[in-house]
Amino acid sequence: MSQRIILNQQQFDITITRLCFQLIENHNNFSETVLIGLQPRGTFLAHRIHEQLNSILGNNPIKIGDLDITFFRDDFRKHDNPLIPSSSKVDFIIENKKVVLIDDVLFTGRTIRAGLDAMLAFGRPSRVELMVLIDRRYSRDLPIQPDYVGMTVDTISSEKVKVLWKQTEGEDKVIMLNTNEH
Repeated sequence: MSQRIILNQQQFDITITRLCFQLIENHNNFSETVLIGLQPRGTFLAHRIHEQLNSILGNNPIKIGDLDITFFRDDFRKHDNPLIPSSSKVDFIIENKKVVLIDDVLFTGRTIRAGLDAMLAFGRPSRVELMVLIDRRYSRDLPIQPDYVGMTVDTISSEKVKVLWKQTEGEDKVIMLNTNEH
């Protein structure tokens, strides 16, 4: 299995900063906006964005939550082993708020659809926007498009995009794996 780096540490940091400034441009002081990261790996991006926004805006109290979508997925009954859900931590109501739903990689759109369903347990937002670090376009099963994109990559079915996070893998970078090589 071969791999190639598509975002190195420096490019990763620049991309996070760019995404933050795009959010600031559209949401100003975030008084009516909340950030929600999708478990498991979208939460890493959500918290990194939150940290960077606080750094740029001077500790403005931006609400952030982590949302588990395990039992909202349309394939959760198709697994041989029992699924172990993550915990949701959304300690605020999103009723009439603007929600920025955040995930690391957008592929088929099914995770995002599940996130939209799960999010409704916390109220009905006035607007939902989608932020992803990596958009694997040309591979959607559902008509879902991101509003904020770190990087767009074109992949074939034998390729997999993996986001590595400093907290779990020791470094921030994005790699593409080719699983079809012998």
